[in-house]
Amino acid sequence: MSGLIHKELGVFEDSYYEAGVDRPPPCPPLQGRIGADVCVVGGGYAGLSSAIELADRGFSVVVLEAQRIGWGASGRNGGQAIVGFGAEGEHAIERQCDQDVAKATWDASVEGIHLLRERIAQWEIDCDYMPGYLTLAGREGKVRDLEKWARHTSDTYGYALEWIPRGGLPEYVGSDRFWAGTYDRASGHLHPLKYCLGLAEAAREKGVRMFENSAAHRMDDGQEAVVKTAEGEVRCRYVVLAGNVYLGEFGDCIAPQIEARIMPVGTYMIATEPMDPHEALALMPAMAAASDNNLIVDYFRVTADHRLLFGAGETFSAKPPRNLVQRIRARMVRVFPQTARLNVDFAWGGFIDITMNRAPDLGRVGRCLYYAQGFSGHGVVFAGMAGKLIAEAVSGDATRFDVFTQIRHHRFPGGDALRTPALVLGMWYYKLRDLL
Repeated sequence: MSGLIHKELGVFEDSYYEAGVDRPPPCPPLQGRIGADVCVVGGGYAGLSSAIELADRGFSVVVLEAQRIGWGASGRNGGQAIVGFGAEGEHAIERQCDQDVAKATWDASVEGIHLLRERIAQWEIDCDYMPGYLTLAGREGKVRDLEKWARHTSDTYGYALEWIPRGGLPEYVGSDRFWAGTYDRASGHLHPLKYCLGLAEAAREKGVRMFENSAAHRMDDGQEAVVKTAEGEVRCRYVVLAGNVYLGEFGDCIAPQIEARIMPVGTYMIATEPMDPHEALALMPAMAAASDNNLIVDYFRVTADHRLLFGAGETFSAKPPRNLVQRIRARMVRVFPQTARLNVDFAWGGFIDITMNRAPDLGRVGRCLYYAQGFSGHGVVFAGMAGKLIAEAVSGDATRFDVFTQIRHHRFPGGDALRTPALVLGMWYYKLRDLL
């Protein structure tokens, strides 16, 4: 098994994704004073997408990344590119907003998957994209939930999913653990770090200046905004915050008023040794990505080099759980007993950011700061779309951006001392519900 644990953030540095890329030399850290129209904080999907869209609109753009481009969730996630915001997020939007607003948010997510595929084609990003996504009912009692959700997406949003009865599942997944499923042809999966690095290269070609190892730790908002790092500062007209849960990890949080509206949740994955191609195809005959429909999901897919990538569980501390690899491997073997003989070559993890209602959180702070956070496991698609919406708003047309500002978000209760224990109790409740 490969992997070193990052002492501060509890993540495995040597992921399967990092092992499969040749990164360009690091961008230099920011030193001294520079100026730009827009300073983007965060070098993941949302930040890079904002930078690309703003550069296309004639803005000069600087990107500050505290580590390396794609170091956070954008470079270490499950690689599942999914339309929508999950049943919890969609229901939250529907409860708060009228039908037109809910439909507009859904349509933006659908546009997001088309935007992702257009960018892959336009810039010839070699990121192993494959279409197809399965949502699977892991026990008989979950079939009704899945049927209800599939009817809802069709009736409310005009988005049809293909229903798969239990007898049809062997055409999609080589496991007898599931009772039914839906198949989404528009969604898919990819190598997330290759995609992120492809976006970074496109941004460079458009004149975006990037600085790595340049954590933003303070912002002054006067006649112009000033974003400060340890060795430099950016004077600008607008600031885009796209660092999610990492914004406060490397210094003071630039916008503490929004920090408590998201919670870092650790998620962990393993990748097996490569299989014979026929063996890999037997596991996932449709070569789709998949997850079950529990609140705390198992998710899996076969990679381009015929490994099984399997993710499971969530944690709420900076330390990976004990016996991490053994625990995830045991869940993998329960789903696919035929993988019991396979070695695990990689294990890694990181943090996603969730909101209390699992809907994305987009908004403004003051006159010049825009932010996007709280993608709640759906960032591969929607973080890129959020960057486009921010660029539209900065350019003077906030119509679509303001649709998302109508979604109300609450702070996690209890502040730093209590919000994690409170969330743990809540998640244990949902775990019990899934089990029972």
